[in-house]
Amino acid sequence: MPTCHIIRETKVVESFRVAQIRGMFDYQNPVIRHEWKSELPIENIDWSIGLIVGPSGSGKTTLAKEAFPDFKFHEGFDWRDDCAVVDNFEKNYETKEIVQCLNSVGFSSPPHWLKPFIHLSNGQKFRTELARCILENKNGTVFDEFTSVVDRDVAKIGCAAITKTIRRKKTQKFVAVACHYDIIDWLDPDWVFDAGTQKFSWRCRSRFPEIKLDVFRTTTSAWSIFRQHHYLDHEIHKAAQCFIATWNKKPVGFCSILHFPHPHVSNFKREHRTVVLPDFQGVGIGNRFSEIVGSYYKKQGFRFICTTSAPSMISHRIKSKNWRCHRFGNAARATKTQKTHKGSSSNRKSAGFEYIGL
Repeated sequence: MPTCHIIRETKVVESFRVAQIRGMFDYQNPVIRHEWKSELPIENIDWSIGLIVGPSGSGKTTLAKEAFPDFKFHEGFDWRDDCAVVDNFEKNYETKEIVQCLNSVGFSSPPHWLKPFIHLSNGQKFRTELARCILENKNGTVFDEFTSVVDRDVAKIGCAAITKTIRRKKTQKFVAVACHYDIIDWLDPDWVFDAGTQKFSWRCRSRFPEIKLDVFRTTTSAWSIFRQHHYLDHEIHKAAQCFIATWNKKPVGFCSILHFPHPHVSNFKREHRTVVLPDFQGVGIGNRFSEIVGSYYKKQGFRFICTTSAPSMISHRIKSKNWRCHRFGNAARATKTQKTHKGSSSNRKSAGFEYIGL
C-alpha cells in the first residue's frame, strides 16, 4: 500500500472530572481527532524485513494495522502455565521443528524449553515469542512493541538472530514495530518508516555491527554464573583453566580448558566447558570465543582439541578453515569396565575437532 491516509476519532465521555479538565485547559472539543498520511512505497518490490519506528503516540501501531491487514498482528501469545514451553506450540508441529526454530532465534537452552513460559526471563520470553511467530505465521508477521521489554544489549543480539532466520527462510515477511532506534543496524531491515518524522527510506543491507569480545583469565568460581546454562553437566573440573568473555562490560560467555593426556603426544589441551548466556546466543559468540582461546593455546605451542554435540558449533566448525574435523558421528560406547560420567559424549551424536587457525 503506497499511501495510508488514517483518521481516528475518539468521542469524549462527559463526567465531572472531564468537565474540570475542560475548564482548567479550556478544551471544549467533543471529539479528539488524529490524522496521519503516510507513504510506504513497498508494493511490487521484493523485501523481507521492515521496521516502523517512532516515539510513543506517533501512530506506529495504527499504521501497521492499516498497511498490513493480511499479516498476523502479534501482541503476544497466550501461554499456559501448567506445561512446558514446547507444549504450547501447535500440535501439528514435530518436536524437531520446534527445537530447530528455538535454536534459530538464539534460544538454545534445552532445560529452559521444559519450563513453563512464566518462569523464563524477559529475554528468553522474547526469543520464544519470536520462534513461535516464525513457525506458526508462514506468510507475514507484524510484531508490535518489538524489543520494548528487554535490556538494550539483549535486544540488539535478538535482532541479529531473528534477521538471520527470516533471511534464511526467504518466503516470510516480518515487520517490527518499535520505539527504539538503536536496533536499526542490528535488525538490518530492508526499509524503515519513521513515524515521528513521517519519512520512509530503503536501506542497503549490511551485516550487524561487530561484537567485540574482551577475554580474560578467571577462576573456577566464575562458573557459578554459567553452570545452570550448561545442560549436560553442571560440574567443572577443579584443575580447569578458565576464561570469561565480556561484551560492553557484561559477562556473556565462559570457557574452561583441561590438559588432555595422550600416550604419545604431550601438548594437547581440550575444551572442557563453553557456555554462552541465553540472552546472547544465536550470533556466533560461542564459536568466536572458542577460537580466541584456541589461538591463545596454539601460540604457546599446544594443540587445541574439542568434542561437541552442539549443532551450531558442529555446523560452524565443519565449514570453517580454522578447524579440522577428525571424527563425526556417534561417540564410541563406554565398555563395561569404563564409567560413563554425566556429560560424557558417549552414546550421543558428536564431532571432534582440532583448532588449526592462527
